[in-house]
Amino acid sequence: MSEIRFDGRVAIITGSGRGLGRSHALLLASRGAKVVVNDLGGSLDGSGEGNTPADEVVNEIKAAGGEAVADYNGVHTPEGAQGIIDTAVKAFGKVDIVVNNAGILRDTTFIKMTDEQWDGVLSTHLLGSYYVTKAAWPIMKENKYGRIIFTTSAAGLYGNFGQTNYSTAKLGLVGLMNSLKIEGIKSNIMVNVICPAATSRMTESIMPKEMLNLMTPETVSPMVALFAAEDYKETGNIVIAAAGHFAKAQIVESKGIYLDPTAPITIEAIQEKLPDIMNMEGAVTFQNAMEGVGKCLKRG
Repeated sequence: MSEIRFDGRVAIITGSGRGLGRSHALLLASRGAKVVVNDLGGSLDGSGEGNTPADEVVNEIKAAGGEAVADYNGVHTPEGAQGIIDTAVKAFGKVDIVVNNAGILRDTTFIKMTDEQWDGVLSTHLLGSYYVTKAAWPIMKENKYGRIIFTTSAAGLYGNFGQTNYSTAKLGLVGLMNSLKIEGIKSNIMVNVICPAATSRMTESIMPKEMLNLMTPETVSPMVALFAAEDYKETGNIVIAAAGHFAKAQIVESKGIYLDPTAPITIEAIQEKLPDIMNMEGAVTFQNAMEGVGKCLKRG
């Protein structure tokens, strides 16, 4: 099997001054990609200013013989996102790969959560991924080439105590991917989602040390790099990656039941059939919303 390379490709990795993003940037650069290392700096909750770690990652890449530039824009505004794209175009002339990785945490129980805590997390994870992707999309469409990776979380797919803001943002990215995969395919823009679990500032306070020792960012980045590869022609996938474990996640629908829509449908009729409605044996998945709606109209 030939080595997967990124020579001539330009990659933007948001939030790549530390943790997963840094690992993604180093790996892509080591395989020939020209990398924009974006990181606003600051604390885990997104506050604070100061020296950005993006410079350190750029220095690492250059010391290893790669090409990289630092970018200090925040993803949480359209202006910041456009600034990231402008950095890539000014330095390298185009954008081929976007890894939406930037994120913050503002965990608390729902009853204690403030609007600021809610808005801040959604602005960075969900809106930030939208803004950066939106700014890169015209370039990718014109070039008939693009690889976009969104970063979801088990908290988004399955929920987690004290993370309603984070969970909402992370599952929202799956919805964003599900429509962009359809719009992008004709322009050779592949859109996929990574669901990582790795040692980082976000996880070091909520996971035991023995787990964190196995969950290094370097065990996740190869899957991200595969999503970003020119030969990877699949779109619309969600892949779990943690501690050497890789698995596909999917939204599925049970076979369900069919009641006569021309006759009154009662609450009791639904209750009687509830076990059949909830039975996930033979569950199916759909490529788009119209397929899902179409299933409702099939009888028998």
